[in-house]
Amino acid sequence: MPNDRQTHELTPADRKTILITGCSSGIGLHAANTLQDRGYSVFASARNPDDVQRLSESGLTSLHLDLDDPLSIEKALDKVLQLTGGKLYGLFNNGGFGQAGAVEDLPTDALRAQFETLVFGWHDLTRRVIPIMRRQGEGRIVQNSSVLGFAAMPYRGAYNAAKFAIEGLSDTLRLELRGSNIHVSIIQPGPIRTKFRRNGIAKFRENIDSTDSIYTERYAAIIERLSAKTDSSKFTLGPEAVTTKLIHAIESEKPKSRYRVTTPTRAFAIAKRLLPSAALDRILGSVS
Repeated sequence: MPNDRQTHELTPADRKTILITGCSSGIGLHAANTLQDRGYSVFASARNPDDVQRLSESGLTSLHLDLDDPLSIEKALDKVLQLTGGKLYGLFNNGGFGQAGAVEDLPTDALRAQFETLVFGWHDLTRRVIPIMRRQGEGRIVQNSSVLGFAAMPYRGAYNAAKFAIEGLSDTLRLELRGSNIHVSIIQPGPIRTKFRRNGIAKFRENIDSTDSIYTERYAAIIERLSAKTDSSKFTLGPEAVTTKLIHAIESEKPKSRYRVTTPTRAFAIAKRLLPSAALDRILGSVS
C-alpha cells in the first residue's frame, strides 16, 4: 500500500510549489517533509544520485541538482516546470557545505569551490526562477544563510566569505524586487543538529594540510569537536527551528527580511550592533 507521501508524486499545477536544494539530510530534508505534509508540492533536490533515489523512495518528488553544474540546474528546473505547468511559487536555497581552515592555509581553489556552490550556484538558480515568478505575479525566495553571514569567526574564512556574499546579494535583490510581489527573506541559523559538521570534516581533510601549519594544535581541537557524535550544547537546536521560520517566510503576507534562529545568532546580532570592534573581536576570536 502506498504511503501518504506517494500521493504527492504527480504534482498538480494548482497547488503551490516549492523547490528546495540540499535535501539529502538535516534542514533541507526536514523542510521538504514538513512542507509536503502542509499540502505543498515539494521538489526535493540533492547532488548525490543515491540521495535522490532515497528521497524518491520516501515519497518525495526528488530531483538531481548539482549547484556546481549550470546544466544540472537547468535540467532540474525544466523538470519542475514540466510537472507544474510552468509555475513555481517558492525557492529555498539551502544546499551547500562549509570549508573549514585558516585563511592562510586555504588554497584558492578551495575558496573558489566554496563560492561555486554557495554563491554562484545559488545565484544561477535564483536568476532562473525570477522570470517565472514575475510571469505569475508572485513568489518567495528564501536564502538559508548563517550567523556566519554577519559575524565572522576564525578558521571559517571560506564559509564566512560565501555567506557574507549571499547576504549582500539577497539584500540587493530584495531592494530590486520591491513592488513585484516577489519577496526575498534570509534565514540565519546558528548551531543546528545536522550532518553539516561531518561533511565539513571531509572538506577540511581534502583541502587543508593540518600537519604543516602554525594552527596544527588548534586544528586538532576543531576536528575533535566536529567529530563528536552528539552536540551537547544547550544552544543547538533541531532542523525544525529553521523550518518554522521558512514556513513564515513563504506563508506570511509580510515576510521578514531576516529570521534569526538560535540564541547565539540573536546574541551576536545584538553584540555587533552595540559593541566596538575590538570588544567584538575578543568574543568572536575566542570561538574555536
